[in-house]
Amino acid sequence: MTPEQTLARLESFLEPFPSAAVAFSGGVDSTLVLAIANRAISGRVLAITGISPSVAPSEATEARRTAERIGAELVFADTHEMDNPLYVANSGDRCYHCKSELYDVCHRMAEAEDLAVVLDGANADDTGDHRPGMVAAHEKGVVSPLLECGVGKREIRDLARQLGLPTWDKPALACLSSRLPVGTEVTMERLRAVDTVEQHLRSLGFEQVRARHLGEKVRIEVEPELIADLHREAESGNLAELVTAAGFRTYEIDPRGYRQGSLNLL
Repeated sequence: MTPEQTLARLESFLEPFPSAAVAFSGGVDSTLVLAIANRAISGRVLAITGISPSVAPSEATEARRTAERIGAELVFADTHEMDNPLYVANSGDRCYHCKSELYDVCHRMAEAEDLAVVLDGANADDTGDHRPGMVAAHEKGVVSPLLECGVGKREIRDLARQLGLPTWDKPALACLSSRLPVGTEVTMERLRAVDTVEQHLRSLGFEQVRARHLGEKVRIEVEPELIADLHREAESGNLAELVTAAGFRTYEIDPRGYRQGSLNLL
C-alpha cells in the first residue's frame, strides 16, 4: 500500500469509535496510532503512558515531547508489574504479565474517563517474534489498528514520515527488562545497570543499542555499521570504565550487531 492508502485504511478503521484511550509508549507504532486516532475519532482521545522501573526515564520524557508535538492529550500512569512475582521471575511470559498490568491500568482509566476503547500499537510484523504481550492484549479486549489493517513496520515508517511525525525514524526500543535472559530475575539493580550502559552509549551517538545482561558480563549490541566505532571506544578504555561503574565485571561486543529478540535465541 502507498502511504495514502495506509492512512485511508486506518482512518476508516478508527472513525467508528466515538472516543479512545491509546496505550502510548512513544515509539513509532503507538505514535502513529495516536496521531491518526486524534484526527479520525470525533470524540476525546487520551494517550496513556505507563511508568515503571522497566521504562527508561528518558523514554517518558520523549513520550511527553512527542504527544505535545502532535497535539495529543497525555497522562502518565504508574504500573506495578514489579509487585507481581510471576513478572519478576522472568520465566518466559514476562511480557504477558507486564502488558496485562498496563492494559488493566489503561482500561481503568478509560472507564473512569468514559472512553470507548483501548488501542495499542501492535502491528502486522509483530506476529513473527515471541510476543506474549499480544496474548494479554487479546484477553483484555485491546484493539490493535495496525495489526487489524495489516500494516507492517515499513508502511508505518513511511506513513509516519509523510505525516511529519518525529518518531518516523526512531529505533525500536523495548522495555529494559527485555535485556535480561529468561530465568534471570528482574530487579531494580539489573534494570539500572543496563539503562546506565545504554544511556551513555546513546550519548556517544549509538542510537540502536542493547546492553544484554549476562550476570557479571554485559553483551553490547549496536548498529552493525557502528561496531568498529564501538571497538575504538573500547580501545580507549572508556567502555571498560563504563561497564564497571554500571556494576558489571566485564563486557563483550556482539560481532553481529543489534538483532531484535536476540535473547530469545539463548
